[in-house]
Parts: sequence; C-alpha cells; structure tokens
Amino acid sequence: MVMETQDLRNAGLKVTLPRVKILEILEKQQDDRHLSAEKVYKILLAEGEEIGLATVYRVLTQFEAAGLVNRHHFEGGNSIFELNSGGHHDHVVCMKCGRVDEFTDEIIEKRQAEIANRLGYTLTDHSLYLYGYCAACKSP
Repeated sequence: MVMETQDLRNAGLKVTLPRVKILEILEKQQDDRHLSAEKVYKILLAEGEEIGLATVYRVLTQFEAAGLVNRHHFEGGNSIFELNSGGHHDHVVCMKCGRVDEFTDEIIEKRQAEIANRLGYTLTDHSLYLYGYCAACKSP
C-alpha cells in the first residue's frame, strides 16, 4: 500500500480509500491490464468494498488527468483503462469477446513516422487499434 500512496502523491492526488483501492486493482491485473470502469466496480464488489460506480468513474477520470492511466475508446465497447507504463504500444481487439492484446512493432512505428514526415507533419502521438477475432472466438 505504500507504493500506491506514493504514486497518488506523486501524481498530485490526495490519498483516499477509493483511490488506493482502485489503484491496487489496476496494479494487480496481470492477465487483463485493460479494464472498464464496470469491471473495476465488479472487482471492488467481489472484494467487499463499498465504492459506488460513479466514484469509480470519477477516480479513473482523475487518474487519467494525472497521467496515471491511459483511456482507450475501442469500437463497440466502453472506455477501457490501463496503467500508464510509460512505453508506447498498440492494441488488437477481439470484436466478439472484447479481449485486448498489446503489441509493439518497430517497422510499423517507423513507417508511420515516415508517412507523417512525407505529409509535412511532426508526429507527436498516435494510436493504432487493430480489430478482428481472437483464436478462441474464431474457432468453430
């Protein structure tokens, strides 16, 4: 819990129980690092925490503003939040089950920079989302 409270203070946020609990949930997720506010809320309920859905949304929005999390808006779904790890990566999203996987590809990154440069842009940021069906969903 010491790390979570320090993370909150470093982000300029007051340490409150809802913030600490939500940050703990985001930090604990190893298999699914991309969580909707509703999923965070369900995890809190399962853990016996009495933190409302509106509070979860408010805290996640505060975390986003403070740079602790990144928000993604994938097609056909709600906003998804992930801890800001500082490194850039792109996403591939299953259109059936909503599974999200991360990937990095230096060739894609280089090509995007070349295209932006050719068109006269100075690239400051980008997001790449690929959509399809995961192995489990495309199986008969």
